[in-house]
Amino acid sequence: MRLRVEFTTEPFDLDEAPEHAVVARETVEAAPLDAVDVGPFGNTVEGGADAVLGAVDALLRRTLAAGATRVSLQVNVIGEAGE
Repeated sequence: MRLRVEFTTEPFDLDEAPEHAVVARETVEAAPLDAVDVGPFGNTVEGGADAVLGAVDALLRRTLAAGATRVSLQVNVIGEAGE
């Protein structure tokens, strides 16, 4: 199964990326994902279920530890493995 996850971390700071946002970017960029799109108001990652779910676990643990007070996630199934 292939998954796409869209996520945001809060609180926002438009002047400077907060530590939890930097940690989120580093976490997903280091994961074995097929696609990563990081932006100021939302982020998207895609890949196989195991890779995506492992990245989400690390993302939640690391961003909360880095000061995030809210993490919003949307998970979509986008295809079967190998598609």
